[in-house]
Amino acid sequence: MQSLNCPSCGAALPVRDPGLPYSTCAYCQTLVRREAGKLESVGTVAALPADVSPIQIGTTIAREGMAATVVGRVRWGWSDGSWNEWFLRAADGRQLWLGEAMGMYMLTSEYSAVLEIPAIQNFAEGNPMARDCTVKAAGKWLTASDIKEAGCLGSEGDLPFPTLPGRTMTNVDFRNAAGDALSVQRDADGTTAWLGVWTDLAGLKPGNLRQIEGWTMPRALA
Repeated sequence: MQSLNCPSCGAALPVRDPGLPYSTCAYCQTLVRREAGKLESVGTVAALPADVSPIQIGTTIAREGMAATVVGRVRWGWSDGSWNEWFLRAADGRQLWLGEAMGMYMLTSEYSAVLEIPAIQNFAEGNPMARDCTVKAAGKWLTASDIKEAGCLGSEGDLPFPTLPGRTMTNVDFRNAAGDALSVQRDADGTTAWLGVWTDLAGLKPGNLRQIEGWTMPRALA
């Protein structure tokens, strides 16, 4: 893993994924943009709030023949709480998101075809998404179950977009009884869609989990 130096404080700035343009300095919270071999400070990221997630930068997952490593995290907050979005790079080069809230996980990869659906296009144009809206993605029918306005609470590691205070998004999660998941997110940069599955921690076959005081790792994960 390559390591650069933060242009703000001079601390080591690990580069976990050279393909991503943004890194957060773990020492001074400076958001650093890497472009054409140059480093630029673009602002200060809010310090992440206390968290008890067993996932951390460097955690690995393995599911259905796919292996990936966590390289970054964004913490999102909304009116009733907050959740983690972990960014992963798969061994085959794919980019993945692992949403984490209340002990459940949503593992997804980008699925842009769903953006052609009229209901999603309407949402992308800035209109509200109807709760219980049903869409078909990759042959799967999914229903909108969770719609919320969220703001960025902080970040760590390497990420594909800037995470400065004030960044907001509208997030719509779809699901079905089979455990399929679709996340559609609209922000100032546009609308993206991510398709995957809901799972518990064991279903990810994780490695390099964070040790939490007072928490005994389930035998299935040891």
